[in-house]
Amino acid sequence: MHLARSFVLSCLVAAGLALPGKESTKHQENKARSAGYSLKEPPLTTPWTDKVGTKPWPEYPRPLLQRSEWKNLNGVWKYQSAPSLDAVQQPPFGQELAQDVLIPSCLESGLSGIQTDSALYSWFSTSFEVSSSWKDEQVLLNFGAVDYEATVFVNGKEAGFHRGGYFRFAVDVTQYLKFDQQNELLVFVHDPTDDGDYVIPIGKQTLRPSHIFYTPCSGIWQTVWLEASPANYITQLDLDANMDGQVNITVHSSATDEQAQAEVIVHKDGKTVAKHQGPTNKPFQFTVSSPKLWSPNSPELYDVTVKLGKDKVESYTGFRTISRGKIDGVERPLLNGEFIFMFGTLDQGYWPDGLYTPPSKEAMVYDLKMLKKLGFNMVRKHIKVETDLFYQACDELGLLVIQDMPSLRPSQSKRGPDGNSYTILPDEKQQVEFARQLDLLINQLKSFPSIATWVIYNEAWGQITDYYPEFELTDRVRQLDPTRLVDSTTGWDDHGAGDFSDNHHYANPQCGTPFYSLRSSPYDPTRIGFQGEFGGIGTNVSIEHLWNNQAAIDTIDQTYEIDETIEAWNYRSHLLLNELEDQVRMYACSGGVWTQTTDVEGEVNGLITYDRRLARVDVKQWQADIKALYDAAAARSEAD
Repeated sequence: MHLARSFVLSCLVAAGLALPGKESTKHQENKARSAGYSLKEPPLTTPWTDKVGTKPWPEYPRPLLQRSEWKNLNGVWKYQSAPSLDAVQQPPFGQELAQDVLIPSCLESGLSGIQTDSALYSWFSTSFEVSSSWKDEQVLLNFGAVDYEATVFVNGKEAGFHRGGYFRFAVDVTQYLKFDQQNELLVFVHDPTDDGDYVIPIGKQTLRPSHIFYTPCSGIWQTVWLEASPANYITQLDLDANMDGQVNITVHSSATDEQAQAEVIVHKDGKTVAKHQGPTNKPFQFTVSSPKLWSPNSPELYDVTVKLGKDKVESYTGFRTISRGKIDGVERPLLNGEFIFMFGTLDQGYWPDGLYTPPSKEAMVYDLKMLKKLGFNMVRKHIKVETDLFYQACDELGLLVIQDMPSLRPSQSKRGPDGNSYTILPDEKQQVEFARQLDLLINQLKSFPSIATWVIYNEAWGQITDYYPEFELTDRVRQLDPTRLVDSTTGWDDHGAGDFSDNHHYANPQCGTPFYSLRSSPYDPTRIGFQGEFGGIGTNVSIEHLWNNQAAIDTIDQTYEIDETIEAWNYRSHLLLNELEDQVRMYACSGGVWTQTTDVEGEVNGLITYDRRLARVDVKQWQADIKALYDAAAARSEAD
């Protein structure tokens, strides 16, 4: 079915939600290219595809710990596939690799210039120059994310190794450098995804894409950069500021000098509002009087400067407290001591041109601004971890984040020796690795004010059920971050861990209600009643707005419900949102997640299409229905 573009655009323009500029869905000649690199034609483009060029993502990538002395290494690198894991033992030093590749990107994407369907083993190379002005500094080589294992070589020497496809890491390369000369950087990447017996965090990635599981992302898919720092430098800031004005901070450093003192300065609108000194590598506290509180309606942020000896970094924070408590006899999520009805979308974070890597920051933020203007106050980042700039945008816009841990081998089975089919689950070592990477997730993101809830398991994907590891993992998360709520098992199998009694049901909701499907558990009144997923209704669109892959197109009819017209889709959406409103008024519903922000590959149930060129939403209707949810929650907000 074709969407009525004039109807859609009239709604959007009236609400200030105009789609990106109208451009050809076929990519134009890429004018900004190096010799050899060219954009490959993806199955679908976006309005930003042809604007990427060869210097993507120029922004400083780590907003909570910014240094002034840095160098972006994004751009056109060299790439070639490798035959096996053993190839890492024979690095191709001094050799020119076979193909040009755009960094950052997924090798399977059109933006990469490679667009392969098999990238288990890969080599990447580039060269860079470091000024002698950095000669007395430590030089750190940073990777935003590499999927899945990265072995880093600098000038013929192995400099570092990292495992985990969603997490940044840094390598101190000082000892390997030649200043004022070209330095060779070589990276070997192994990305098994769901190959063989590997059980690793992969989210929605699969080597066999089908409907709700998508094309994988291999390689260096977030920004690479160099920075200079003194010998004793700040490695991480753990920063939390609560509604009472208390700032809780740990300044982690590279040195173990217990006498070293860090100075923390808090600014608002250019004025210093607090200054404090405290030890490194240990938590300390101080207070800012009468802070302006952060909330979705008022996303107030404070700038923070931290000094440690010769090192100086810039950061920021927001004063808010996330907790739970009884309101009107019902367990509720609380923001700054008040019941907040969290309502957002299931946000997959996929792009047809870049897969895991958005074509630009502008494109990435476009999705978030669209959600904010419709009235959503939350986004559920679904089994993917984004660049830090995504969470900064949520902080600035006022969007709460429910952050999932990427799942292990979702919904996959294998044939056992006895001929029976068994769900693929992690063995003991794989479970230990999952827990280690869960730690990485919490430590990397816990200082972003917008993050409200951590999710450990989604719909039992990779969840061991002969014992209940979610209890131990929930305790682990709370030890690392006692300032957030924990949704231990969203959907099923729920054995009572965590802060949420979380139901998934398509298409209609069952949120904190006395009725439930057999797949989900009955509402548990000792925890927060929540609709972790619902909706999922879709309309088919013309081929110019679809992921042009026949296997994906063939799965469109697996969508939970197909509506034949855009008017029918909005009517059905209205009924489902009204049903959720009834459950807020009558029962114990404290929030919900609508599936989903955009279409993805063979799924056609987004608020907007996968190419971000067409929107399904009747904006005024959606704004009114979302406001009605908040109003219904407010009517239930009388404290005990």
